[in-house]
Amino acid sequence: MTEKKTSAAYRAIKRLIKACYPKMEIVGAENLPAGEAVLVGNHAQIHGPVACELYLEGNRYTWCAGQMLHLKEVPAYAFEDFWSHKPRAVHWFYHLLSYLIAPLSVFVFNNANTIPVYKDARILNTFRETMEKLAEGARVVILPEHHQPHNQILCDFQERFVDVARLYYVKTRKELAFVPMYITPKLKKIVVGEPVRFRGDQPIEQERRRICDALMNAITELAVALPAHTVIPYENLPKSQYPSSRPAGGA
Repeated sequence: MTEKKTSAAYRAIKRLIKACYPKMEIVGAENLPAGEAVLVGNHAQIHGPVACELYLEGNRYTWCAGQMLHLKEVPAYAFEDFWSHKPRAVHWFYHLLSYLIAPLSVFVFNNANTIPVYKDARILNTFRETMEKLAEGARVVILPEHHQPHNQILCDFQERFVDVARLYYVKTRKELAFVPMYITPKLKKIVVGEPVRFRGDQPIEQERRRICDALMNAITELAVALPAHTVIPYENLPKSQYPSSRPAGGA
């Protein structure tokens, strides 16, 4: 197993953030497979990646937007994904901010336990590195929401991450486990559910839909089973618009 080398400066920053960030309890750790697996959760804006980096122990790597690792690509991606919905009158400020955060983004994401994800030909590198980490017995964290509402807990999942399991099955004949995970900073918990296992004998199109539906349902059930709380959504909304974990009229 190869260990990623990180700078002393990054380790110091990580210790400082961990000292300031709320301590997150892992609930349902018994549902985690002993070896390789894909952990799939809600993004909770920046809290999902931060909580996973700080509190998921062991050999673990998180998928992240590849643009955040490259100085020239950070500003356009950060503005579009984080702040483009802000009032047009303040766009100038967020354009400036996107350039200011670029050096820090590149430093952090290149030192953290990440696997860069791309939407161009470089996606082959994403899948190759993911396969290498799984072969080492690592867990890979994927937070696959995108800008399409699903329910009060989640946005819909992008489905293509499931293709990792097809590639892994072809190479190893092992049916990879996808583990649902709900991250709730408001309750200071990372809740882990029972795995959904890939079926190697089924068409990939069918498996993408089945696994995504099963994971979104499981994460929703994990969330609503907890005490009522404010959900930190995928979208960068004003806090006044954050939803409750319980639907209107729910118990």
